[in-house]
Amino acid sequence: MQNQKSIILLLFFCALNSYSQDTLKEVKVQSQKAGLYKSQTLTANTTLLTSKELLKAACCNLAESFETNPSIDVSFSDALTGTKQIKMLGLTSPYLLISEENIPSVRGASQAYGLSFTPGTWIESIQITKGAGSVVNGFESISGQINTELIKPTKDIPFFLNAYGSSDSRMELNTHFNRKISDKWSSSLFVHGNSRPSKLDMNSDGFLDNPLAKQINVLNRWQYTNAEKGWVSFLNFRYMNDKKQTGEMDFNPDSDRLTTQHWGSEINTERVDISTKLGYVFPQMPFQSIGFQNAFNSHNQESFFGLNQYNIKQSSYYSNLIFNSIIHNTMHKFATGLNFSFDKYQEFAFQNTYDRTDNTVGAFFEYTYDNMSNFSMVLGGRIDNSNRLGFFATPRLHVRFTPWEKGVLRFSAGRGKRSPNIFAENQALFNSSRTFDILNSGGKIYGLNPEIAWNYGLSFSQGITLFGKKGDIGFDIFRTDFQNQVVVDLFQSAQQVLFYNLNGKSFANSLQIEFNYELAKHFNFRSAYKYYDIQTDYLSGRSQRYLQAKNRFFGNLEYETHLSEKGKRWKFDFTFNWTGEQQLPITTTNPTSDRLPEFSPSFSVMNMQITRLFSSTFEMYFGGENIGNYKQEKVILGADSPFGPNFDASIVYAPVFGQMYYAGLRFKIK
Repeated sequence: MQNQKSIILLLFFCALNSYSQDTLKEVKVQSQKAGLYKSQTLTANTTLLTSKELLKAACCNLAESFETNPSIDVSFSDALTGTKQIKMLGLTSPYLLISEENIPSVRGASQAYGLSFTPGTWIESIQITKGAGSVVNGFESISGQINTELIKPTKDIPFFLNAYGSSDSRMELNTHFNRKISDKWSSSLFVHGNSRPSKLDMNSDGFLDNPLAKQINVLNRWQYTNAEKGWVSFLNFRYMNDKKQTGEMDFNPDSDRLTTQHWGSEINTERVDISTKLGYVFPQMPFQSIGFQNAFNSHNQESFFGLNQYNIKQSSYYSNLIFNSIIHNTMHKFATGLNFSFDKYQEFAFQNTYDRTDNTVGAFFEYTYDNMSNFSMVLGGRIDNSNRLGFFATPRLHVRFTPWEKGVLRFSAGRGKRSPNIFAENQALFNSSRTFDILNSGGKIYGLNPEIAWNYGLSFSQGITLFGKKGDIGFDIFRTDFQNQVVVDLFQSAQQVLFYNLNGKSFANSLQIEFNYELAKHFNFRSAYKYYDIQTDYLSGRSQRYLQAKNRFFGNLEYETHLSEKGKRWKFDFTFNWTGEQQLPITTTNPTSDRLPEFSPSFSVMNMQITRLFSSTFEMYFGGENIGNYKQEKVILGADSPFGPNFDASIVYAPVFGQMYYAGLRFKIK
């Protein structure tokens, strides 16, 4: 408690915050827009999620923010930690560039659990871009980019409270305090806490369905704005402490830690983030600006899974200098600049130390042509020099064409390159008795080479009017070709996972077809069908990617009643997800009782929420997830002998917990 008090006191010594989003060419989403908005004017294939959309579900953190969005697939990573993972274009989150206000955030050591470290109430909007992203933001994105915008101090209300409780014993409290200090200075303090104190075993396998958990998360933001002189600046300071305990119901960490008495796991993470942004818009030339971003974070995770210890500490520094201007006129714009990144890893896994230091210096140039009517193009390139990735170039291209009214055709292509963090990104496999074997190829990252891929995309959307009501229909097709990939092979043995460089082909084809329609006033329908063809050449031959459904269907209905003069309103939301069969890892080397079929069965999940607005300052909500109560039949293999060779809690293709109901309230002082 004394430590927490000291941390909160430190928050008040922080000052400043983020670079102008107009300067960085971000999209401003006003509150009157729809909760989910697909831009018709941006060159890239971008979907915008506003805070209105995030309120439609039990959005407790960033990982849970995509339940009502068809562009992102959400699933559980394993049967024990309750962690949700996301996929775009059929590829997992390490192939996404996940940033917070255009500063890379969930990467490296935070890949497994980092999405759960940003509370949903802190988020103002989320921009989801499919395919190759902007070169301004780096070279690591392969399947797309997710950028989160936090609530700005100048836009926040003086006080906000959100309280939440669920049937799986999760409790959560969010409070926001905001104060305008002067005409130019504003400050916000966000305090988030959640806990899950009760042990639940709904499927009677002797293991916790969800971990015991506790998190404290505090963010202090300061914003300085001097519109007359063209300055805007931000400073953020954040401290987060997250603790999880899972395993057998009888596991006691005080007496059973790293013993064979009872199988258990603890994951304790402490994180500190400090970031600054400084932006200057030339008063006489509003099209010209300079931005300077800096961020430091320290991520320290200490954990064990049964008898295996895994500790990782990452200290990172990121800096980005951006200059925006025009060539002759505003139809021809450009952004250029320099950036630098530094990552120091101290990693301990399977009694071995894997320490390394990565640093990269890069320069970029991005040209934008926009005739303000039917055609725009963004052509960018960057060169980087890394101590592990070498010297390399990254080209990116986005094209938008409007052939007729309300019709938008887009094309994109680009290259991405990244360093794989094989242990941090595959922590779900620690929840098993598998041995981790690296087939060393002489590379500089765990003896492996960096991952390189090309991504190509084509999309089309058309606004329509049907029976006097508005709607839209569209499709997008993407292909990702890996020149090199670190293959995670679960097809050799149920007792082993292999890591090796790709020898052959690996590709991901994605097709999505959408139909959205306004059934009546304030009554909207959204739907999407998704097809994935994702194949990799493993040692045993070419196979579909495991735990990835070829076919998925998404449907969402939302309805709002008329807003009364006193601010009263009802809101109803229902989401349906159907997931087709999935290729499962090999289990034929297990005894018959601990085997799974080659493919999982298809299944459906339904979520709903009802919200009652009593006034403009107070509302209550009630909802349910997986209300059809579908549960994976055999979640943990070898549960009766967790220290035996057949134990595996990582093969999860469907919900683990079953039905979950929740309720909460929101209170505002405006």
